[in-house]
Amino acid sequence: MIQLDELDTAVVELDAAQRIRAANAAAEECLGASRERLLGQPLAALAGMAETLPAALDATGAAHRPRRLHDCPLPGGRYDCTMRCVSDQRYLLEFHSQRWNRQQRQLQQVEVQTGLMDLLRRNLGHEIRNPLGGIRGAAQMMADELGNQELGTLAHMIMREVDRIDELIKRFWQPETQPQDFDVHRCLQEALELLASEDSALRIERDYDPSIPALRGDEAALRQLFLNLLRNALQAGARTLRIRTRIELGSALLDAAHGTVMRMDIIDDGPGVPEKLRPLLFLPMVTSRRDGTGLGLALVQQIAADHGGLVTYEPLAQGSRFTLHLPVPAQNQVAPEENAA
Repeated sequence: MIQLDELDTAVVELDAAQRIRAANAAAEECLGASRERLLGQPLAALAGMAETLPAALDATGAAHRPRRLHDCPLPGGRYDCTMRCVSDQRYLLEFHSQRWNRQQRQLQQVEVQTGLMDLLRRNLGHEIRNPLGGIRGAAQMMADELGNQELGTLAHMIMREVDRIDELIKRFWQPETQPQDFDVHRCLQEALELLASEDSALRIERDYDPSIPALRGDEAALRQLFLNLLRNALQAGARTLRIRTRIELGSALLDAAHGTVMRMDIIDDGPGVPEKLRPLLFLPMVTSRRDGTGLGLALVQQIAADHGGLVTYEPLAQGSRFTLHLPVPAQNQVAPEENAA
């Protein structure tokens, strides 16, 4: 049987007088006090909900069905509360952090976007490569017929461009990765050097965690991911980029099997993403720029997903924050005692 202390959700039991009868470990953080101090206390006063909570609990008991309150002010932040009357005017309350709810909605949204991108990648790649084969075949025939004449030279140029497009499709739309260990900061530096060749005036602030171990994946693809994120900020009008890397012990946004996760924040001072585009940001063909293709961020999300990772977006008061989570391979994780040494 699952013990309440094993749950990440804050759970509180109230007696008939609406005093705290029991609470799990997560409730201590939610209510800002230890269980020893919480027991016997009236929850309404402790949570700053003296006007709303008693009436809501009475209505729950009278109706004998669950009730939900939104945006409850608690010492640990803003929470949504689900309340149930279990028996004899005893109540069971669950508190869900609004940050956690936002993360779950964001994760569901990204899963849909990644699924659509994967579908598009498989189908569109096939649909593009078929006519490209015909174009190249016709150009080859023209080149053989015309030889070194001017039109023959143009036919060879068509063949080269078709080959280039075909290589791009194979690389991005039908990736065949050969995972290898690589240094994420070196890979990021290479992307920054490419970006500097496009705009040397862009200011870069680095805040790196030197303890991040080697990651495993397709280094070339991840370099393209970094470059696309950085270039996206530059093209949006940013003049300063702050790049921050850290190690996290797991992430609510990734598979629970990933014990250690590398987190990279790319923060810019640009004008931000228009609100109407934010829910669609990682979908193909979505862009706010007239000359944009709408593929940059879609490819970013797909490359991250191919590596078991995830990219999220958060608007800031001034600018934007894109956050990349990538799992650290188990064999490269440092044991706590080794890290302490």
